[in-house]
Amino acid sequence: MTVSTRQGTVADIPAIFELVKELAVYERALNQVSNNVEKMTRDYNEKLYDFFVAESDSKIIGLSLYYFRYSTWKGKRLYMEDIIVTESMRGNGIGKILFDATVAAAKQTGCTGMLWQVLDWNTSAVGFYRKYGTNFDNEWINCSLDF
Repeated sequence: MTVSTRQGTVADIPAIFELVKELAVYERALNQVSNNVEKMTRDYNEKLYDFFVAESDSKIIGLSLYYFRYSTWKGKRLYMEDIIVTESMRGNGIGKILFDATVAAAKQTGCTGMLWQVLDWNTSAVGFYRKYGTNFDNEWINCSLDF
């Protein structure tokens, strides 16, 4: 199996939205997805996010979606919103390829670091991130407002 990664394009959005829905099913939260291809396309065109895709046999099998944020203490940071590999392809190193591409993008764009979240029950993902020497924060509480 040959896997390649590349920067995503607007033409990839329908395929990556399918991965987003697959992740939502995995996280038992499909009913919480209110996004759609049209919104993602508009937001991509407004440069609110960027992404890498992983492909095999010209089919998108993985995604790393990220955007930039700013910390008053640290400066420019890359926030990786999601890294998704389609279920049938997990365990083949595709997540590592996508994660490494995202780390490289953070470094190349002058970021002082990278942030993301992982569900505590997703032990395979937690184990994956531990291999990178990830700092896990037990102090901060995630907060959100939905509109």
